[in-house]
Order: sequence, then structure tokens, then C-alpha cells
Amino acid sequence: MTRTLMRRRGRPIGRRDAREAATRQRLLDAATRLFAERGYFHVPVRDICREARANIAAINYHFGDKLQLYREVLDAAIAEVRTVGDATMDAPPGSSPEAKLRHYIRTFVPRLARPTWIMSLLRHEMNEPTPLAPAIAERAFMPRIKYLAAVVAELLGCPATDPRVPLTVISIQSQCLFYRPDPFRDRVYPGWPLNDAQLVQAAEFIAEFCVAGIEGIARAPLG
Repeated sequence: MTRTLMRRRGRPIGRRDAREAATRQRLLDAATRLFAERGYFHVPVRDICREARANIAAINYHFGDKLQLYREVLDAAIAEVRTVGDATMDAPPGSSPEAKLRHYIRTFVPRLARPTWIMSLLRHEMNEPTPLAPAIAERAFMPRIKYLAAVVAELLGCPATDPRVPLTVISIQSQCLFYRPDPFRDRVYPGWPLNDAQLVQAAEFIAEFCVAGIEGIARAPLG
């Protein structure tokens, strides 16, 4: 049996390196689960190491410190969020602003409504921001928000700096975000979680509501 199990940086990697890579992955997996369940501030390093079956010094060895480990978990979450964001922005070439808005909502609502570890992780981050919060907002959410603002500005026939644009974006986002998993909402509005057909219907309603609202705002005199 060869000692070369994999290659990294052009050199052979032996059994020790493979064990270290496996330990690093266990730490990442354990940290992902625990950060999603409890949030960054409520997960001691010892709990991550215990679940990963690793020495207490392993996090410093592989990642530098707890915050850098959290950064790697967040990088994976942000990549998934960006995948969803990219899907909301991939309306067919030549689509009208209205078609772009409808595509955005139809894509966003059904994907938003399904619980994921990423949603749990980001909810903790919103409730108790870490030093990485500004980077999360810029990388994960701002590309999609800027796109939506540009679509709204086109529909209103105004520059993106018009104060009606951010207010409209907030309104659209708020309606979509209502469909995130929410145990309290489920108690207030029986019948949740919605099935796929109901989510499609909800997205269509939001789209109709938003298009009609934007048309009304565009016709109203500025004041």
C-alpha cells in the first residue's frame, strides 16, 4: 500500500497528513452544527473539540482561533446564499423590469421558505452580530439587494437614488421574508408550513401586489 493518499501543493501527503485533514474536517462539521444550533457566542471551543473527537488545541492548530474557524463556516454559508441570490437574478436576457421582478419573487420565496442550517446560522448572527457581520451583509446580501433596487428604479422610471427606491425594496423584501421558517408565525397562522403549490401561489400574489403597488407609486405625484 502506498503512503501517498492525496496530494497538496505538489507534494505527497502521507497518513499523518490524511489524519490531520480528517481532524480538520471533523472540526468544521462539528462547528457548523453547533454554530447553527446555538450561535457563535454560545459555543465553547471545548464543545466543538469534544464533538469532533479532537484535542482542545486542534482548533488553534488548524484554524488559528475560534473566530477563524467561524469564518470558514460562514464562507460555506455565504457561498450557498450567493447561489440562491444568483438564481433570483438570472431572468432570461432581454426580460422587462416587471418580468425581472416577478422572476426574483418567484425564485426567492420558495427557496426562502425551507429551513436550512444556513438560515439558523444567519439568524443567530442577526440577533448577536459578530465582528464578521459587515462582511456577511456585503458578500451575501448586497449583490441581490442592489440588483432589486435597480429593477425597482427601472419600474418607477427614476434614478436609484430616489428615496422611493429603498422603501419599495424594503417592502418587497419584507413580504418575501415573512415566509421564512418561523415557529411563532406558524402558531398565529395555522396551516404552516406551506406546501410547494401554496408557496408558488404566495409568490405569485406577492408579485402581483408589488407590481400594482409600484405602478401606483410611479403615477403618484412626488411630494
